[in-house]
Amino acid sequence: MNIIRYEDPELATWTPLNRLATLQDEMDRLFDLTPRTFGMGDGWIPALDIFQDNENITLKVEVPGMKKEEINITMHEGILTISGERKMEEETKEGEICRRERFHGKFHRTVALKTKVDIKGIKAAYHEGVLTVTLPKIAEAKPIQVNVS
Repeated sequence: MNIIRYEDPELATWTPLNRLATLQDEMDRLFDLTPRTFGMGDGWIPALDIFQDNENITLKVEVPGMKKEEINITMHEGILTISGERKMEEETKEGEICRRERFHGKFHRTVALKTKVDIKGIKAAYHEGVLTVTLPKIAEAKPIQVNVS
């Protein structure tokens, strides 16, 4: 058992960020709003990381809870597009939903590549909710080192 010193709520230090989050929760509950996106219309935006080395450009995209068949990858004129749709799970017949924060619906990520890539060598793998797309650079886009004689 821990002993905590009593603080009068009126005299406690006021932290605006904590109060703002609490206010948002209260407003959502009051109006029964379930936030799905951050002002982007219907759908959601998965997190994306891009890595580059001398041989490849690698993208890692978080798309948990999806099947690989639900993900589409296209490449056209230097623009890579990853899209798909995560279906909403069927609701339970008993009880009610108190809060829903997991995103569902369509998503669409587009990345414009400055480096030319070998379209025929593009590979994609999906493991434990992370999609990894590997784009091999073409020979003319790879940096070379010139020795001085």
